[in-house]
Amino acid sequence: MKYEVWGSMMPAVTIGLEAGESIYTQSGGMSWMTDQMEMTTNMQGGLGRGIGRMFGGESLFMATYTAKAPNQQITLASSVPGEIKIFELRPGYDIIAQKGAFLCATPGVELKAFVTNVKGGLFGGEGFVLQHYTGQGLVFCELDGAVREVTLAAGEKLVIDTGNVAAWEASVTYNSQMVKGFKNVLFGGEGLFLTTLTGPGKVWLQTMSVSELAKRLIPYMPARG
Repeated sequence: MKYEVWGSMMPAVTIGLEAGESIYTQSGGMSWMTDQMEMTTNMQGGLGRGIGRMFGGESLFMATYTAKAPNQQITLASSVPGEIKIFELRPGYDIIAQKGAFLCATPGVELKAFVTNVKGGLFGGEGFVLQHYTGQGLVFCELDGAVREVTLAAGEKLVIDTGNVAAWEASVTYNSQMVKGFKNVLFGGEGLFLTTLTGPGKVWLQTMSVSELAKRLIPYMPARG
């Protein structure tokens, strides 16, 4: 399998498949493909896993695309301005990502819901349910805005504003901490809690979140009469 990530503000990935190779994505995730690609739609893991994916920002049903001849291609595009990040999973190396990050993956990768601790889920800015990628193969994720990779040493902490956490290796601990100072809470603009990530491991931070983008666009939306 070959792939090419292209585009700048609104990137896409074009994946080349040989006969018998396949990838899967959420329903409606395909942009275009060659004519010898076969689509099959199923719940991928059963009803329980499907409902978990819905809480994680994806569709109940997943679509698998399989090449029925050599030299086939399929293109999938990101839904917001940002970057497409490819993670290569293997046994013992998992990735956790923000809600809605999943773009597509090879069949050996399993997408599961990841439930955070209560405090981190309520106040950390990402919600209770995130996405957990396990197995072996490639997973393609769409991250928002510009992306910075940071490597944390064992015990090293990074404090992050709400929504700027895109993904992290499963060896990293996700939590939250309260903003100190009464005036900081009221007037600091950062909310009541900030997310903390503790190493060891790599984290990927994004300069934009979809929720913050939506908030900035609301004042410019026409009011309904």
